[in-house]
Amino acid sequence: MTRKFLAILAVSLSALTAAAQTPRPQLWRFDNLTSIGGHPTHVVGTPTLIDTPKGKAVAFNGADSALFVDVHPLAGAATWTWEMVFRPDADGRPEQRVFHLQPTDPATGKDIPTERMLFEIRIRPDADSNATPKWCLDSFAVVGDQSRALLNCDKKYPFGPWYRVTAVYDGKMLHNYVNNDLQGEGPLTIPAQHPGHASAGVRINLVDYYKGAIYSARFTPRPLTPDKFLKSPLAGK
Repeated sequence: MTRKFLAILAVSLSALTAAAQTPRPQLWRFDNLTSIGGHPTHVVGTPTLIDTPKGKAVAFNGADSALFVDVHPLAGAATWTWEMVFRPDADGRPEQRVFHLQPTDPATGKDIPTERMLFEIRIRPDADSNATPKWCLDSFAVVGDQSRALLNCDKKYPFGPWYRVTAVYDGKMLHNYVNNDLQGEGPLTIPAQHPGHASAGVRINLVDYYKGAIYSARFTPRPLTPDKFLKSPLAGK
């Protein structure tokens, strides 16, 4: 083989490896309990199917119900957009972990404690409506010693409607949104995460259960602007 041929082969193999590591966009519909986005689920407790004006969704009781999937849909993505359409309930606990993406160590198969991504909510009284509780969004991403939490309870939302929440990482900044409304942003420099698994309705280690429903989630391996966000039939138009 000539040096030129070997150089071309090396470039081709490098391109194929990069392509294999970059995830494809995925849309997960929570319309059954046996699979999400084509991936089999592991059911914890008693999540239930509910009817919405646009099909089924999965409801979680805030005490012992969740769904687990053996896939981290954004593993390998250097930049990404993570969206979820959900409807929290007013009588959930003050702090709830709604959706968790968790990398695992390829050598041991155990969760990497310094890598994770989360959608969370907080329930707080609203001073402007006779202490009626509302919810606010918390988004979190960490790899190693680099992390960013975006919690803004100056912006609180009423219970009842469906909402689309979004986290966007562009390689330099993490942003989060409720529908198209920016909640917060901050600098962050993290590499792509390892493959792993995901949980909906609770944190991976079964703490801080979520009470409410999830309709769908979308994972895109690039940063999106609000005009490109998921157009849900229930929320976020």
